[in-house]
Amino acid sequence: MDFLIPYEKVAQRHPTKHAALYEALREAMLDGRLPLGMKLPSTRELAAQYGLSRGTVNQVYETLASEGYVVCKVGSGTTVAYRYAAPEARAASVPDFRLSAWSSRLVDLPREQGHPAAAAGLKPINFASGKADERLFPREAWNRCLYAGIRDETQWESGRASAQGDYRLREAIAMYVRRSRSLHVSAEQIAVVHGSMQALALIAQLMLNPGDRAVAETPAYSGIRRAIRSAGGTVIDAPIDEEGIVPAEWDARALFVTPSRQFPTGAVLSLERRQALLAWAARQRAVIVEDDYDSEFRHRGRSIEPLKALDRDGRVVYVGSFTKSMPPSLRIGYAVLPDSLVEPFVRAQALYEPSPANKLEQGALAEFMTSGGYERHLRRMKRSYGRKFAHLTALLQEELSGSFDWVPSDAGLHVFGWWKGSEEAYLAFRSACREAGVVWADTEPADNGAGIGRWGAYFHFSDLTEEEMREGVRRMNRILNEGAGASRA
Repeated sequence: MDFLIPYEKVAQRHPTKHAALYEALREAMLDGRLPLGMKLPSTRELAAQYGLSRGTVNQVYETLASEGYVVCKVGSGTTVAYRYAAPEARAASVPDFRLSAWSSRLVDLPREQGHPAAAAGLKPINFASGKADERLFPREAWNRCLYAGIRDETQWESGRASAQGDYRLREAIAMYVRRSRSLHVSAEQIAVVHGSMQALALIAQLMLNPGDRAVAETPAYSGIRRAIRSAGGTVIDAPIDEEGIVPAEWDARALFVTPSRQFPTGAVLSLERRQALLAWAARQRAVIVEDDYDSEFRHRGRSIEPLKALDRDGRVVYVGSFTKSMPPSLRIGYAVLPDSLVEPFVRAQALYEPSPANKLEQGALAEFMTSGGYERHLRRMKRSYGRKFAHLTALLQEELSGSFDWVPSDAGLHVFGWWKGSEEAYLAFRSACREAGVVWADTEPADNGAGIGRWGAYFHFSDLTEEEMREGVRRMNRILNEGAGASRA
């Protein structure tokens, strides 16, 4: 009987026959296929079976022997010296570590769920993605910026500034938010992060002790609640209406809010309420974390100034991100910090990552912004996304208004609506749509205030073509007409 090891499979991953044979034999011993004491074939037999030279087999046996996997004895041949431990035995020897309270809280947090695949033969239509349309990205211009970043590596600072981010990029961001968001800030107040979620988590850790309370909109981005709870904080659910979050006299140390475009409903916070939130923060000595998300994509009317622009007391942290305007692989965001929070925030960054791993990309983005390439790219995206927004809004209102109450909006990368029927009908409709390859993002029913029991659904469009949007809505409409989710109570 032939001596069987996964040589052919391993050979696909290794450039030389020597490396492939070594890995195949080692892998077979590690997973128990070659048990302790088993005699291996002679070099002549193994070479003939796999079309190798005897010299190659000899070298592999000698390497395995030097590492203790086999024993070679003249006259007795080569035998396995590795003792395989069965999974049950290995599991019994795993140390029972005592995790910290922080680690235990992380374990208890719900994981982000993926989306089921479409049924066989159906092209999936993913309204849940929200990724930037990479077809619009100017790759040649970006590559030139990358090359410029490679040439300019000497510009990188050391120590504290490395944790805070490339100084050129911070200057470019400061100039951009001064011009586009009316924020009069300097590069020293800006910290570069790996996407907005990192900023939210760091602020929660800096501001909240275990048991402290923080306010979050309901519904809201799920990452906000994860950040608060991982820090040991307790979430106060704040209801929203057509004007955004409803101010109250919360007993809390922090408020996480999306005033320019409430996520996910799209409501714009009124000036009166913005002033009420700032006054509350001053009374409570609290911090307001303003997540600006995708509000730069305004399809009608003028851009709305962020809450940070009204802040005179240094109470607001403004969080922005490039993840909706740049390719998904480029995870870069930023936080505009009050002077009093710069030092604690940068120290927290340095604790986790003294020198960021994406230095080249930060330098390239700085070049992209200062050369004017980023804003040219943004204008092109706005034109494309404006057309897609109008197209999807019209489709949903025409085909699905009998089942959803669509919330008017002038900005952003999704269309939001409240399900009109029962929870049972919604879940049946969602399940049927997933079977048909159509998925979207949703919010579970609020558990307090206005909107109890209502499911909200939001449909992203940025990386979809108009034809894909039409096909997705057509499938949903067909399912409704066939009866799934039709019985609304």
